[in-house]
Amino acid sequence: MILAIDVGGTKMAAGLVARDGTVAESRRAATPQGADAETLWRTLAGLVSPLASAAEGVGVGCGGPLTWPGGEVSPLNIPGWRGFPLRARLAALFPSVPVRLHNDAVCLAVAEHWRGAGQGSGDMLGMVVSTGVGGGLILEGRLLHGRTGNAGHIGHVVVDAAGGPRCGCGGHGCLEAVARGPALVAWALEQGWEPGAAEGRAAVRGAVARDVAMAGPVVPCGVGGGVAGGGAALNGAYPEDRAVTARQLAADARAGDPVASRAMRRAGRALGVAIASATHLCDLDVITIGGGLSQAGEPLFGPLEQALREHARMRFARRVKVLPAALGQEAGLIGAAALLLAGDTYWPARDE
Repeated sequence: MILAIDVGGTKMAAGLVARDGTVAESRRAATPQGADAETLWRTLAGLVSPLASAAEGVGVGCGGPLTWPGGEVSPLNIPGWRGFPLRARLAALFPSVPVRLHNDAVCLAVAEHWRGAGQGSGDMLGMVVSTGVGGGLILEGRLLHGRTGNAGHIGHVVVDAAGGPRCGCGGHGCLEAVARGPALVAWALEQGWEPGAAEGRAAVRGAVARDVAMAGPVVPCGVGGGVAGGGAALNGAYPEDRAVTARQLAADARAGDPVASRAMRRAGRALGVAIASATHLCDLDVITIGGGLSQAGEPLFGPLEQALREHARMRFARRVKVLPAALGQEAGLIGAAALLLAGDTYWPARDE
């Protein structure tokens, strides 16, 4: 069994994953908000302790930025960890087994390629659209790491250079600045969107400032020869914990709200443009998109497909398929385990 760990801004998860990718047992704990580095570490150590005796290896997905493969982490949504030596700490806790750590978005992409919607694809980009926008890139059947482990970071592909919004990276017009959940909700609110039913509006609006400043999961979709809908999110596999979320925005768009519809179109077109660029650059077969709005339907998928077809004009690029991620909230654990279970497909042999 592999002890798999998924570290996020609102929760930490740990599980035992079998060699076939099945999550045999899992546990979760809330990520302490505003906590210092050692409090966060104690929370994680306590979470994994009951699973430790069965571990033949440890795989970890954590938000970035981080150093790779060294595993010093500085997650933007966990301010208590800045340059925290997470891989080294875990290696000290589990001295007799290998410990591997990668970006959480990369682990999600790995999971979909290994056991999810991207199985069988030689050239694939796995995308996550949530608080931020990230991804992992599989080329010729192997995870492409890049010098710093950041290959596939599609969130900072520029989709609106002329008048796009300012991004957290300091640039303008990045995909993440347009399509990430909090930005999408904030844009809609600025345009006059009133979320939810009339009787609930007062309570919802009271939570808006807090929720937009923090984070709420977001997005995904499907296209490729036609819109692919559904996916794991339709079954509640991507729970959200904010009062105002992009999922609510999508629901309002489906109900015909004009501002919500424009917001979904804005995000869908940005995703389609970025996917077209990535496909031309890397000759991709499949794009998988994971996150909380795989059930968004036509308001998001339609504009995405339209923009993709407008911009993916070369014959080889037109064959790309865009699919909703299949593995739901267990994907982070499955991908972290795959760093060890899939040989050198997702981890370079030279690191060992």
